[in-house]
Amino acid sequence: MCLRKAIPQQAVNYFKHLPLALLSLVFYGFPAKKLKVIGVTGTDGKTTTVSLIYHILQSLNLKTAMVSTVSAKINDEEIDTGFHVTAPDPWLLQGLLGKMVKKGINYAVIEATSHGLDQFRLFGINFNIGVLTNITHEHLDYHKSFENYREAKAKLFLNSQNIVLNTDDNSFSYLKEKLKGKKIITYGLKNKADFTPEDLPRTLRLKGEYNKYNYLAAMAAVSILGIGKDESKKALETFKGVEGRRQEIETSQDFRVIVDFAHTPNALEQVLKSLKSELKGRERLIAVFGSAGLRDKEKRPKMGEVAGRLADLVVLTAEDPRTEKVEDICAEIARGCQKTNCTPVIIDNRTEAIEFAVNEAKKGDVVVICGKGHEKSMCYGKKEYPWSDTESALEAIKKRKEKK
Repeated sequence: MCLRKAIPQQAVNYFKHLPLALLSLVFYGFPAKKLKVIGVTGTDGKTTTVSLIYHILQSLNLKTAMVSTVSAKINDEEIDTGFHVTAPDPWLLQGLLGKMVKKGINYAVIEATSHGLDQFRLFGINFNIGVLTNITHEHLDYHKSFENYREAKAKLFLNSQNIVLNTDDNSFSYLKEKLKGKKIITYGLKNKADFTPEDLPRTLRLKGEYNKYNYLAAMAAVSILGIGKDESKKALETFKGVEGRRQEIETSQDFRVIVDFAHTPNALEQVLKSLKSELKGRERLIAVFGSAGLRDKEKRPKMGEVAGRLADLVVLTAEDPRTEKVEDICAEIARGCQKTNCTPVIIDNRTEAIEFAVNEAKKGDVVVICGKGHEKSMCYGKKEYPWSDTESALEAIKKRKEKK
């Protein structure tokens, strides 16, 4: 372990990850050359945007497959892509692309993470379209600086024929300058763009300003394939959502419970803002979340500040603590909460934290459980244990009913 820490990450990337990527390409016969590949990168919104693009193409009977955080979908088959991974290792990814070719798929929509781009997991894929959702604070434990993080994201666009950028994102000007000479389609809610709020469908099942960005990003991407706005809008009106992304838990109670994957300061702020705007009178927003162990520590107080500012009750708990102590992680988040004069409730056990939040909820309140979303495991130490926020929330609701 000590030896690994002494080896620079770039050396590992070039002498380990790159050779593995090359071998996987040769082994599977460069399958991406036989597909039109659309890559989506960004800090937040990747999975939803990938799913929206996939849904539009599927709705138009185009042979399409996808690889996202939640799973890979090839025709009627759904394939698990691994724990806590958005860009699978090159062997799995090239294998999936090869399977797509064999199944007669024409379009592949895949998530492209900064880790995946930096570690050559996507090496050898010439993207027909590269899409950016946004670039905000995340993964600085790995990239060491925001500039390095942004550079890793930019690798997708340097290897894309067509590019879709968010004009409202702080990195727009930087990327536009860096990508001079390439075809760029834009979208945005505030600044001038090719796709704006006027282009959105009248009926949107996904709520929140952040989802409007995802809708527009998808519409902009498919426009490059010759799909008109009216066709996109019609398809998007039937999109039901993504597991673990602002997922409403069905309950007969007079309060709402929502599971969301938000695990960055920006994502947490967006989902809390959105839910806060839906409250009336004395209704409260109760937020349950934590922060991953052995990952970007700088974001912890930032997330605490966001929650303290927007939520009426903050419950901090475990979220893949790995080898760190849950109480230490929560203490770092709590420091951010305290900047807003918020005193969070700290409950190390996530099951108990969710039960506490559900039991605290009164008529009209909203309980939002953030950070795990669709994930089916929780990491303690170096081992993954079965976990589901959705199942835990349902169990907590059931216990509350039984008490009455």
